[in-house]
Amino acid sequence: MSLPEITARIDAACDRAGRSPAEVALIAVSKVQPDARVEAVLDAGHRVFGENRVQEAQGKWPAWKERYDGVELHLLGPLQSNKARPAMELFDAIHSVDRLKLARRMADMAQELGRCPDLFLQINTGEEGQKAGVAPAEADDFIHEVRALDLPVKGLMCIPPVEETPSLHFALLAKIAARNGLSGLSMGMSADFEEAIALGATHVRVGSAIFGERVTG
Repeated sequence: MSLPEITARIDAACDRAGRSPAEVALIAVSKVQPDARVEAVLDAGHRVFGENRVQEAQGKWPAWKERYDGVELHLLGPLQSNKARPAMELFDAIHSVDRLKLARRMADMAQELGRCPDLFLQINTGEEGQKAGVAPAEADDFIHEVRALDLPVKGLMCIPPVEETPSLHFALLAKIAARNGLSGLSMGMSADFEEAIALGATHVRVGSAIFGERVTG
């Protein structure tokens, strides 16, 4: 697979869903990828990337942001409250706001920094004990509480359980977003982004299908 092939599949999925490809942002998930692979995608003109860890992103993206105009960086992985400041300084969007304590910390930092990335609230649609995010039954209250902090809540994010049909979770996330007047839906990865687009995804997170398998050693 390659970036042009993924882009073509997104275009086709949008066409089937009666949507414009401009409505769907492709986040190239570059975590633990070799620099050469990431730079190849940057050189191809892609500008929207996702990382899972603040520290890893700090080590490479400031230099790339200087070299390549228009880079948009998204934090996809869990965020500890004590990493809120560097995350808010580096990232353009954070997709993993999953608790009120973190949101309050970010509200304080936003006042201090004079800026705040776009925020997506993580919903644990599968109610998995080991996974971050608020339960669907608590989502409406959580959205209301975070909005009350005057933070830029753009949408919701979910990661479906691996053993369940992802479309059920995408539909649930879309329903929660719609009743709360949120347009952003961060959902869908390499194996299921076309299903996510059919159900309204505005941000799809694709890594291995663009870069190849992650390098961990």
